[in-house]
Amino acid sequence: MSGSALFETFTRAPLAFDHGEGTWLVTDKGERYLDFGGGVAVNSLGHSHPHLVSALTEQAAKLWHVSNLYEIPGQSRLGERLADATFADKVFFTNSGAEALECAIKTARRYHFVKGHPERFRIVTFEGAFHGRTLATIAAGGQYKYLEGFGPKVEGFDQVGFDDIDAVEKAITSETAAILIEPVQGEGGIRPVPTQSLKRLRQLCEQHDLLLIFDEVQCGIGRTGKLFAHEWAGVAPDIMAVAKGIGGGFPVGACLATDEAAAGMTAGVHGTTFGGNPLAMAVGNAVLDVVLEDGFL
Repeated sequence: MSGSALFETFTRAPLAFDHGEGTWLVTDKGERYLDFGGGVAVNSLGHSHPHLVSALTEQAAKLWHVSNLYEIPGQSRLGERLADATFADKVFFTNSGAEALECAIKTARRYHFVKGHPERFRIVTFEGAFHGRTLATIAAGGQYKYLEGFGPKVEGFDQVGFDDIDAVEKAITSETAAILIEPVQGEGGIRPVPTQSLKRLRQLCEQHDLLLIFDEVQCGIGRTGKLFAHEWAGVAPDIMAVAKGIGGGFPVGACLATDEAAAGMTAGVHGTTFGGNPLAMAVGNAVLDVVLEDGFL
């Protein structure tokens, strides 16, 4: 073995941190760095937030993991709180944004399958998008640098130009199931989708019986001044993927959906081993305690 035992998938800076304090990262030598990266939109409440630390350590002393074959009270509570605060009726918890997007894609396809239209599986996506690193989500994102070398691109994604709603309309066929968009593109350059464009997408979905999927993995959980970025436009999706900030640094993700959109996600068609575990749910609930507090947003 030469060099590190780790996969060389990251170009890392020669810098390691011992601990974090609010917006600061600190090395073992006491050197302090102002954290402008925020863990790439993850550390929504900074480092070592006392309420998050307390919630995590309290739960860690009781129960770390239990299968989703059993009730997980913290999961039910976080799901109900997310539903109360959003358009959603149902929530599926994951460990990451990519998993949340995978669930969103599967939910959209199953919606049409149970309605008797298995041929409706294609999803319209946008240039500049980033939806994750799984085979399906790199296909949805459509960026060559992430697709190269991994064999045939997963079928079922039709990409159009950013904010080109006329192109979206032309891309819709009898096989289209949904439209997937980030209300504010992250990796694409912090590009907000204009309000009128989101409204037109909602209209197209109603007109063609499509599901509107929002990817708020990066722009959600208060990053725009509202809990979720799409609230500024007054446009609700049918399905939404969230992660990053909802865990404040702990691996948590979720796929949110209306009752109708989630109708096909019945027992056994999807699952997760670690998603919604007691530790993650304790932290997720602690994040919402702070973010949903009056006056925070």
